[in-house]
Amino acid sequence: MRRVVLFIQQKEKGFKLFFSSYSNSNIENNLLEWRRTRLQIPYAYTLNWRAPIMQNKSLQFAGMTTYASHIKRPKKKKEGPMRKKVQPQHQRIAAFENAVDRDDYFRFLIKTKEWLSKEPEQVLQLDDAGKMYRELGFPRGRKVTRYIEKHPALFQLYRHIDGKMWLGFTDLMESLLKEERQIMEETEKHRMNTVRKLIMMSARKRIPMAKFHHCRNIFGLTDNFRDRIKEYPQFFRVFEEEGCRFVELAQWDSSLAVTALEASYIGNEEKVKNAFVFRVKYGKNLYLGKEGVKKLNSLNTFPLVSPYSDTSNIEPESLNGQKYRVCLIHEFVSLTLEKKASIHHLVEFKDEFRLAKDTRQLLQEQQRTFYLAGTEMNWTVFLKDAYREEELIEKDPMVVFKEKLFGYGSFKQGDLELKEILHANRLDEIEERKDNEGQKLMIGE
Repeated sequence: MRRVVLFIQQKEKGFKLFFSSYSNSNIENNLLEWRRTRLQIPYAYTLNWRAPIMQNKSLQFAGMTTYASHIKRPKKKKEGPMRKKVQPQHQRIAAFENAVDRDDYFRFLIKTKEWLSKEPEQVLQLDDAGKMYRELGFPRGRKVTRYIEKHPALFQLYRHIDGKMWLGFTDLMESLLKEERQIMEETEKHRMNTVRKLIMMSARKRIPMAKFHHCRNIFGLTDNFRDRIKEYPQFFRVFEEEGCRFVELAQWDSSLAVTALEASYIGNEEKVKNAFVFRVKYGKNLYLGKEGVKKLNSLNTFPLVSPYSDTSNIEPESLNGQKYRVCLIHEFVSLTLEKKASIHHLVEFKDEFRLAKDTRQLLQEQQRTFYLAGTEMNWTVFLKDAYREEELIEKDPMVVFKEKLFGYGSFKQGDLELKEILHANRLDEIEERKDNEGQKLMIGE
């Protein structure tokens, strides 16, 4: 088998091309010819992509051993936006990335808890559960039993007298639901103030009811929020327009029109000044130094634009428009329970908050304050200042409850701790029943 090899040798005055035709039988002659010319060949390029088969490996020399390195290999496929991470490897913060992965892992737990709690008997037939992959939060085509078995402390399967399998809560889960409802009742007024602040930031001072329902978990709103909001006519006005129910602000409250940045300015002025930076482009001939660049950028950065101010005359692409959107997203995320929000939550309010398509790029430029975790298609923004050593500095009661719920959801079948917890929970219920029965007997007497 004959091959044509192009040897390119660089000399002081240019390149010389050497063509040699060889086969397995005359490799030795080519080797002697190469030694006679005393050329040092930097690299070789073969017109045939298959590497030559050499019977005597000792005859391989520098020019021939480079054939394999020039064989055309298939290009590595680029990662799509569904898999490509927002942050490069060297800039990733493990705590935030793990928080996103944790939420993905417990998606089935959260969505199934919400769905079952709305059912009259808080049970669901297993055959029906296998078809409700969207409602229960598991991938299409997977067996629902696989995800039920991941949380044996909270979900259980049992066979009814009709012979069919049903999905329901454990006794421990029912006690946790009572605790959650109690927290919701105690924090309801605070949640209503959060809703008022969100409406005050909107362009028309009105937001569709469905958008609050979609984002209720990140703000700690109850499932019956649409009914509970009617109990506060002094704050809201609910009306229907073009087939859509809206929540409108009944009265402006100046005491609520204070951002989280403004509230923390008194305690830590320097921290607020360094929260954002909008850089000024300048020529390389200007040697300003670190302090000079900081002062120059401050001319662009300050004053910031409050999200509660009237911004109807501000162009979205202008400098003030960018500052307004950055401050608005900061205030939006600071109103959440865990100081984080996904792209889906931001997109839900894009019309009310006049958000543009370059929101992700805008947030990535403010790395002092924001951290974007996840993939380019499904990312989550965190407030860095709200965390210290991978923990939230101020934890809402619902955040504490959520951590407790995830802790129970992490137990596996057969764990000794799981058995002890379930046993202790049953004992507590037995004692409560005994106390209730004793009170009834005393009343009857």
